[in-house]
Amino acid sequence: MTDANANGRRAFLGGAAAAAGWIAAPRRAFAQAIAPRATIVSTWDFGAPANDAAFAAGRAGGSLIDMVEAGVKVPEADPDNHSVGYSGYPDRDGHVTLDAVIMDDAGGVGAVGALEDTVHAISVARAVMEHTPHTFLVGEGATRFARDRGFPRVDLLTPEAEKAWREWMKAQNYRPVANSETGTYGAGRPGTPGGALDHDTIGMLARDAKGRMAGACTTSGMAFKMRGRIGDSPQVGSGLYVERGVGGATSTGLGEEVTRICGTARVVASMRGGMSPQAACEEAARHIATLRGDAIKGVQVGFLAMDPAGRVGAFCLLPGFTYAVTDAAGRTRVEKAPSLFKA
Repeated sequence: MTDANANGRRAFLGGAAAAAGWIAAPRRAFAQAIAPRATIVSTWDFGAPANDAAFAAGRAGGSLIDMVEAGVKVPEADPDNHSVGYSGYPDRDGHVTLDAVIMDDAGGVGAVGALEDTVHAISVARAVMEHTPHTFLVGEGATRFARDRGFPRVDLLTPEAEKAWREWMKAQNYRPVANSETGTYGAGRPGTPGGALDHDTIGMLARDAKGRMAGACTTSGMAFKMRGRIGDSPQVGSGLYVERGVGGATSTGLGEEVTRICGTARVVASMRGGMSPQAACEEAARHIATLRGDAIKGVQVGFLAMDPAGRVGAFCLLPGFTYAVTDAAGRTRVEKAPSLFKA
């Protein structure tokens, strides 16, 4: 267990008070006892049940790492969510591959990319952090590591996802052109690539009463991507970044655009320089727009950030990015992020 992991657990529980019976106490008593403490944020509407699971993990005595892992495992296991974990849309060759990263503010990091046949990529990422000298395993090596650690083999391609893949192949004539989803995926239905009806990724940040933080990010990646494609999500500094005393950030949307600017590292660097989380998210999104110009027309990218005091910022390129916020009493609300451009 890392220093931040242990400290986060102690701070969340409040030391001896937890041993005195907080876990068994009524919700109101618990909420009052921790009123200034745990705060959780995550991307998209489906972040709300994920936040609830994270809060419950903290309430039960879990560390910050326990909390973010428990939270993002909810969409990873949801068969109705085709952008994270089980039932995710496959790559062009029909393989569902998962990417995930977990990080604390003491420099603890674990990540996996192109992981197959394993539901909870975030748990494998945590195992990389805690049981190897490495920070990132990919492909066959990541999958073999998961089996070696006892994670069960599960076929991730559900009938519904397979049907969508086969229909996509007919329409696209199976031409492996990089990033064709930007212009064609979702044609004939409303939404934008990376938008509210085609979102990919859950990113989550959690903080304790002492301002210690941890984060997680997990995804099945871009639908029908080229085999071997890795987006921003598992890359430290792109899909997720957490720094002690400064804050954390996560991203969602079209990962290639986030990766070009090391988006979350940029957001946290701006916060280190004195920007609020909101201003830092806006700066990163505006930088992408300035850098890429017409190349990002119709493309969604969103940033979500939080500082050690619990201030939250969110900003996106196009309307539609939502995020879930849970306060110290466990109350969760879903907010809509402001956008740079109109629909």
